[in-house]
Amino acid sequence: MSGAWLAYRKGRAIHLESNFLIRLATKLFPVTTKYDGVRFFVHQFGRLNATPLLLVLLLVGTTDIMFGVDSVPAILAISRDPFIVYTSNVFAILGFGWLYFALAEIVQMFHLIHYGLSAVLVFLGAKIILTDLYKVPTGLSFAVIVVVLGFSIVASLIWPQVSPTSPRQRPTGTNRRVS
Repeated sequence: MSGAWLAYRKGRAIHLESNFLIRLATKLFPVTTKYDGVRFFVHQFGRLNATPLLLVLLLVGTTDIMFGVDSVPAILAISRDPFIVYTSNVFAILGFGWLYFALAEIVQMFHLIHYGLSAVLVFLGAKIILTDLYKVPTGLSFAVIVVVLGFSIVASLIWPQVSPTSPRQRPTGTNRRVS
């Protein structure tokens, strides 16, 4: 499901104000327009107001939880050992939030990689669903992931994204005037 969503969402704007936690926080507390150091709340005009830093904390926390939940199918595609599944998800929740920002930059550098990530997620989902019918060897799974992501990176380099704001250059020899 995540794989199809990733391919479908390409190029769509992200509206932070539509995030459920952001809407809830802004309904519970009025939010100031300025940061106040490292404070999450400030008193203004006798009222307790949230600072934008609280909203940032909510977004980062939501991202960490999303990584934790999203990593469950990925780790189950690799191992059924409860210790490995549990510890990998703990580490996903505790420390891999920074990976989101790294991936966001990589997606900007390699404009076709989202299709590769989508294909990998679909592959892992199919592997989990079909695990009772056929056990895909771990080495083969790793090879599929490396090949698919490698292909999407190479394809992004071979066919660079054309910027919609920059004019396309004419091939040489086409600027001659025919009389």
